[in-house]
Amino acid sequence: MDSFASALVVVTGFIVALVGLAGCIVPFIPGPPISYSALILLSMVKHWEVFSPVFLAVMAAMGAAVIAFDFLLPALGAKRYGASRLGMAGSIVGSLLGIFLMPPVGIFIGGLAGAILGEMLWRRSARGAFRAGFGVFIGTAVGLGAKLAYSGLVLFYYVREAL
Repeated sequence: MDSFASALVVVTGFIVALVGLAGCIVPFIPGPPISYSALILLSMVKHWEVFSPVFLAVMAAMGAAVIAFDFLLPALGAKRYGASRLGMAGSIVGSLLGIFLMPPVGIFIGGLAGAILGEMLWRRSARGAFRAGFGVFIGTAVGLGAKLAYSGLVLFYYVREAL
């Protein structure tokens, strides 16, 4: 690959890494996998010399773990704080609605409101409903933080090795 094409791929990979970072917040854009693809792009253009296979495998495993945690943590937070199935379903619906009505903070507010509403429909006390909603909020925040940390780490390694 000539130097212009290599530079173009490196710049494209940087943009991909930034899109991956943004995808941690924007709905329906899988941030961690997109971020990881930037590492693969840089590896390809640099003839697989910048990142070892072990590094790439560890980063892939970390990305998969972050994605799994992102799905599990809100439910685990809700369960830990006593949410019913209706409260957990409400948190999912609320998060989906919230992200479209008030991106990006809507995922938190909608999830919290949906869990509380679901718990109130389940005939829980207001205190129990707010407690379950708080669990969903904490789980969502930790999952989002993990995705951002992973994608930020990928961006760090990308920039370090691209320069």
